[in-house]
Amino acid sequence: QVQLVESGGGLVQAGGSLRLSCAASGRSFSIVGMGWFRRPPGKEREFVAGINWSAGNTYYADSVKGRFSASRDNAKNTLYLQMNSLKPEDTAVYYCHADCTYGRAFASWGQGTQVTVSS
Repeated sequence: QVQLVESGGGLVQAGGSLRLSCAASGRSFSIVGMGWFRRPPGKEREFVAGINWSAGNTYYADSVKGRFSASRDNAKNTLYLQMNSLKPEDTAVYYCHADCTYGRAFASWGQGTQVTVSS
């Protein structure tokens, strides 16, 4: 079992920036990849960004390319999401997700952090 704890959400004006963090902890696990998803008000959860943990390759939803940047700190088992040029349509609950393995593959979700962008 892996616990994911997000932080860094909040209220920001359009054009501003926020940085989300997601710390993974547990007894025994190896991270294969981590990512960010979001659920805008009244909509389904959608993919935002992901990162391959060993290689560091990143990939993004078209809606955030060029504005958001995912990175990781392997030593701290922490995932980051730098969000720049925020738009009101970025308002959502942001969730951290991890694909892990320890004898078997399993996945974990964080509890979510609210990001609100005012116009």
